[in-house]
Amino acid sequence: MALRQIRLNDDPILRKKSREVPEVTDEVRTILEDMAETMYHTENGGGLAACQVGILRRLVVIDMGTGLIKLVNPRIVKQSGTQICMEGCLSFPNVWGKTVRPKKVVVEALDENGEPAVIHGSGDMAKCLCHEIDHLDGIVFTDLMIQE
Repeated sequence: MALRQIRLNDDPILRKKSREVPEVTDEVRTILEDMAETMYHTENGGGLAACQVGILRRLVVIDMGTGLIKLVNPRIVKQSGTQICMEGCLSFPNVWGKTVRPKKVVVEALDENGEPAVIHGSGDMAKCLCHEIDHLDGIVFTDLMIQE
């Protein structure tokens, strides 16, 4: 495992759309492990998308305090409700803002073994899933910030 450099602020890679992962291989598993290690070695890290470490692949790691989740090609297949969230991002240190996110989401993906996975998220987990999946499409939370 290795720590990866987190891309910051106006790095153009944060605005690019990530590519689907055609097959979950040992290389993909290594990237996911490196992403998790990188996330755990940062302050306030609850999730990390591969583009944030310079890799344009549809990979996400999340740990909102209930254990590490590794997702390959995640996509939101259902959402309901709305919530106003306070968000930050490892790629935008010391920047915080309010966003409107779904209150609940259902995400389909593959796990690190290439097996289908379904994640049900509500509250902060829904916010985190949306935030990280947005990264995969070149969307950063500052694009979505609202004024109250």
